[in-house]
Amino acid sequence: MDFTMGESAARLRGELRRLIAEEVPADYLGAFTDDPADLAVAQRFCRVLAQRGLLCAAWPREFGGAGASVWEQTVVREEMWAHHEPRGAQYMGVNWVGPTLMRHGTPEQQGKHLPSIARGEVIWCQGFSEPDAGSDLASLRTAARPDGDGWRISGQKIWTSYATMAQWCFLLARTSNEGRKQQGLTVFLVPMSAPGIEVRPIRSMLGPHHLNEVFFDEVRVTPADVLGTVGDGWAVVQEVLAFERVGIARYARCEKLLAAAPEVLGTRWDEVPEALRARWARMLVRARRARLLAYQVVSMQSSGRVEPGDAAAYRIAVTRLDQESAAVLTELAAYVTGEDKQRRQYRRAVEDHWRYANAATVASGSIEMQKILLARALLGDRRRAGEAA
Repeated sequence: MDFTMGESAARLRGELRRLIAEEVPADYLGAFTDDPADLAVAQRFCRVLAQRGLLCAAWPREFGGAGASVWEQTVVREEMWAHHEPRGAQYMGVNWVGPTLMRHGTPEQQGKHLPSIARGEVIWCQGFSEPDAGSDLASLRTAARPDGDGWRISGQKIWTSYATMAQWCFLLARTSNEGRKQQGLTVFLVPMSAPGIEVRPIRSMLGPHHLNEVFFDEVRVTPADVLGTVGDGWAVVQEVLAFERVGIARYARCEKLLAAAPEVLGTRWDEVPEALRARWARMLVRARRARLLAYQVVSMQSSGRVEPGDAAAYRIAVTRLDQESAAVLTELAAYVTGEDKQRRQYRRAVEDHWRYANAATVASGSIEMQKILLARALLGDRRRAGEAA
């Protein structure tokens, strides 16, 4: 099985790895730590990527991209996640906010938002989940009521990553209570500086900036802030979730940490129990499987269609890989002794991976909801096949 994607992709990987080696400290473990210098590294690196046309490589040139293929963008995505995402929170704007604006935004919205995303100058947060509407997102209660020629938004969002530093919020709110709960939802592009918005950080083991509550108290928005059609936000969000779920190449980080284990352990690799080495090998196989599932969804995206069942299958595979590889890596790390730089950095990277993996099967839609989506897709395929027969 060829995972290289050809010579141009191989050259791009080489360029990205050189840039990371030059611009990102070797002990970097992400932008959102207790050290402000880590966020500064990410912001600087985003500008470096943007100057080389690599931050939004697959975007059309008229929107600030380089017109590269989706496969080249996939290479960027994999290398970023393999190296602890030195773009910081920019992946959100690059992977799905920008593409959604291209598909549903007005020319004015595109001109206002896309250039700043392409330059790596703006951070977005996602206003979806609520205390009583997480996996069942359509049950959300944050409401936008008519107010003159616009709306007033009131409600609460939770688990909102990067809200303390974001300049804009991609917000889903209810504009009507008529019909099914999936109807009457609207997407708004809301500046986080708007009066009436309060952000309260949620302490967690992931570190600062990640999780927050966001309260909206009569926040004023205008027709210019509506993305797409009023009341048709659910269709927009379904596209968003498909792009988001494949846009985080967790398998690349898992595979890198797993593949590095024998070298880091050195002669102690022979001391690892046979059963643990067998689990390590299975995790490498599953990392390749998750990669293939991601490529399937990327191929579908490139043709303009994304099937919810395929995105769900990928999501199930990669989140389970995240957690089960974290368990294997944690056991292997117990054999990594010594305080030289390589071993110390490896132990820290494994610990960081373990912390994030704990939430993997809940974040961006729980694994239970992904199984429901996959089951519905499979049952629908069977029904259509039966009708055709």
